[in-house]
Amino acid sequence: MDSEQQYSELALQFDAIIKTAIDGIIIIDSKGIIQLVNNAVIHLFGYSEEEMVGYNVSKLMSSPHNEAHDHYIENYLSTGVAKIIGVGREVSGRKKDGQIFPFRLAVSEVILPNKTIFAGIIHDLTEVTHAHENLKKINSELEQRIIERTYDLEKAVNKLLDINKNLNVEIQERHKIESKLKEKELELNQLLNKEKELNELKSRFVSMASHEFRTPLSSIMSSAALIQRYEDTNQQPNREKHIERIKTAVTDLTEILNDFLSFGQIEENRVEVKYEHFHFTDIIQEVFDSCNYLCKNNKNLEFINDASENMLYSDPRIIRNIMLNLVSNALKYAFNDTTIRVILNKGQDNVTIKVINQGIGIPEEDKKFMFTRFFRASNASNIQGTGLGLNIVERYASIIQSEIEFESVENGETCFTLMIPNQEKIKI
Repeated sequence: MDSEQQYSELALQFDAIIKTAIDGIIIIDSKGIIQLVNNAVIHLFGYSEEEMVGYNVSKLMSSPHNEAHDHYIENYLSTGVAKIIGVGREVSGRKKDGQIFPFRLAVSEVILPNKTIFAGIIHDLTEVTHAHENLKKINSELEQRIIERTYDLEKAVNKLLDINKNLNVEIQERHKIESKLKEKELELNQLLNKEKELNELKSRFVSMASHEFRTPLSSIMSSAALIQRYEDTNQQPNREKHIERIKTAVTDLTEILNDFLSFGQIEENRVEVKYEHFHFTDIIQEVFDSCNYLCKNNKNLEFINDASENMLYSDPRIIRNIMLNLVSNALKYAFNDTTIRVILNKGQDNVTIKVINQGIGIPEEDKKFMFTRFFRASNASNIQGTGLGLNIVERYASIIQSEIEFESVENGETCFTLMIPNQEKIKI
């Protein structure tokens, strides 16, 4: 094959590549006159090839780019200083019908033996711009929904307070009936015990909800009031301290709402399980990043991989929720200057994930209630929590055919173990 034929074939290939490229390609001369356009440019701007080739490229631009374009090229050719050449930037174009739209423009200089041309690559940003606008709208709607849910929760707490007051009155009436009906003493005692258990459960919930919302809200209010007092520049550290307090309080409120939302989804059987293969290291890194705000007073997180590889088969979203709960609990109840360890191990029948800390531990008399909803251990009353976390963990574990168990010594080591069956053991 002679060089002329090779050159001809290469030219045809080059022309086919340009014509079929997904992004738009425009070639102009040093005066800004369009020499060539591909099909993507024709489709994007709505002009035919004849309506563009031979015309100045400013025809395709909106103000102020159309007025300045020729000036950019002249300056570059005379000074060598690039304003648009070799620099990707976002500009706006004008279609044949007058519609203005955003696109990414990258211009390259091509020096030929007898002339210099410029090749522009155009990437339409219309869908990206729309996506950003939709995301802003979704975020705004989400913030409004959080405000509405907080208000609904306050109403629910007030209603539960009224219910609790009515239950106390009912219990007093049952005592009167008990004194009058001696022959029913055993039956009434059993009924009374059940009522006391229900009353205690509801009282704990009302106390928990009132306290857990009041504390961060009070912190936000007091910090906001104090920030107003720090008007001088040299008081910036004080402002930053209270801003961090507000951020922590908002995070605490978000955790409480997440617990209630997860609990509601489980109660209403709205949890969809999607089994897939995933790397546990990706999940645990996300969890560690989310829990960094709890790593205070020299508390540290460590992941130990005792498995040959970390690929798991389960629902990664549910595993992440379980680990987020277990790791945040381990940090909250750990002693200062200690390390919380997450250990992955693969056995013949299942994968085990252990979360171990040195901390306040669980009192022996409370262990049988740890997975009960709204239950808080007697030594954890001064630590923020909803009493829903471990109940959610146990029920999530059941949903993905897994088991959760724990061992704990008060003021010593606590170890929660999640056992996930191997892929062949899972029934779908």
